[in-house]
Amino acid sequence: MDTSKTKMLPPLEAAVKKYQFDIQVKNVSRLCHPKPIVTVNGMFPGPTIYVKEGDRVLINVTNHVQYNMSIHWHGLKQFRNGWADGPAYITQCPIKTGNSYTYDFNVTDQRGTLWWHAHILWLRATVYGAIVIMPKNGTSFPFPQPYSETNILLGEWWNTDVEGNVKQANKLGLPPKMSDAHTINGKPGPLFPCSEKYTYAMEVELGKTYLLRIINAALDDELFFAIAGHNMTVVEIDAVYTKPFTTQALLIAPGQTTNVLVKADRTPGRYFMATRAFMDVPISVDNKTATAILQYKGIPNSIMPVMPQLPAPNDTEFALNYSKRLRSLNTPQFPANVPLKVDRHLFFTIGLGKNPCLTCQNGTKLTASLNNITFVMPKTGLLQAHYFNIKGVFTTDFPDRPPTAFNYTGAPLTANLGTSLGTRLSRVAFNTTVELVLQDTNLLTVESHPFHLHGYNFFVVGTGIGNFDPAKDPAKFNLVDPPERNTVGVSTGGWTAIRFRANNPGVWFMHCHLELHTMWGLKMAFVVDNGKSPEESVLPPPSDLPQC
Repeated sequence: MDTSKTKMLPPLEAAVKKYQFDIQVKNVSRLCHPKPIVTVNGMFPGPTIYVKEGDRVLINVTNHVQYNMSIHWHGLKQFRNGWADGPAYITQCPIKTGNSYTYDFNVTDQRGTLWWHAHILWLRATVYGAIVIMPKNGTSFPFPQPYSETNILLGEWWNTDVEGNVKQANKLGLPPKMSDAHTINGKPGPLFPCSEKYTYAMEVELGKTYLLRIINAALDDELFFAIAGHNMTVVEIDAVYTKPFTTQALLIAPGQTTNVLVKADRTPGRYFMATRAFMDVPISVDNKTATAILQYKGIPNSIMPVMPQLPAPNDTEFALNYSKRLRSLNTPQFPANVPLKVDRHLFFTIGLGKNPCLTCQNGTKLTASLNNITFVMPKTGLLQAHYFNIKGVFTTDFPDRPPTAFNYTGAPLTANLGTSLGTRLSRVAFNTTVELVLQDTNLLTVESHPFHLHGYNFFVVGTGIGNFDPAKDPAKFNLVDPPERNTVGVSTGGWTAIRFRANNPGVWFMHCHLELHTMWGLKMAFVVDNGKSPEESVLPPPSDLPQC
């Protein structure tokens, strides 16, 4: 690790890692367009956090920019310390300009690849980086030790100011303009203008095996990824080991991580790594292809790289088949502890629609909802309100199912089915086992949705196309080795069933990881009660908790 760039501080002791994150503006140029962007320590993408399973991590974040800021440590379970989770107005108020906050968490029962990102506004377009959790001493990977490893962060680039785009879109009641390019490690690759020097290259040696830690940090696109001429063996998703399988391409939704092994066993040359969007409904997306280069040692840069064969942008069959191949490793050392008995059955419908808007130029604005509720962000942190019993910030009457049943994925429905605004949470007793079915709907249009649950991993026990059938579909659930994740895609016009045990007390956000849909209200939160003992209760808030 280049400590001069990541500003890693000397550890107090072997099991404590300290980092300093300075949120600052830096001028960056891509696609012939220079502009100031928000960064961590002047880096785009930001620094990688390197820890071992069992470490305690202290990350001091100092905000030097005009925007209020918060950082989310995506996928870290944050047991008992939701104060360190990071989503603005959920577990904390944002860090104001000129202020600092120290995120303090323990890395327990996790290893692999996670990531961190800004969790306020659209600032995560440039404020993101990898978290690499290595096995604790005396243990190793459950797959062949790679020769070396590298992070592959997939993202987006806008030529114009991202926050300005969002403000203009909200004024019109329309979506913001799509990105101008996808990026690989912050670089779009040589298929774009002014980008020859903005191309990421990875050198490999013939016969060696490499571990790629792939993260989709894009705001609004599910992405395919492939390497020309080379197969990839999937060994981990969302920091959970999987049964290995080989594929020529990956599908990775915003928020998800995937580790793959790649063997440099082809004719030495230069090969493009490429990524582009997956979208199987007629909705506009940035469909341009970003590239990086896998280059064999000793091969000159004058050799033209070979381009991989990516799936078609609307290849639903590939997407569904790829997802079906994901399975937990489920060995004695890495068991899949799937809840077999369910205490609480939840059914959430995903809806897109339009609401009247007096301040919008066209009189309406696009909205999104779960169970017909468009979530309203509070002005006080929900965890703070929960811990100190502050009244009037939220209610705990989020419904277990939609108010009106209908043919969810039938003919398009544009009628208003009673969408309401509210900061409504779902209260869950400690240690409850929850089964949640997320159902896409054809309100306005069907679309795939990657959902992220903070504070927990969950098991993806079932998926399907069309309407979920509670009488027939549970019989097909995989309760043996389903994939364990923190972010899951709900297929276009389909459903996904997940299970988790609510043994992490606090307030935990759940939202679509398409930033556009989150902005429109496609989010909610669970408030998980304390258990009976102090060890099963939320810790007291830290003294430097940001105030609103």
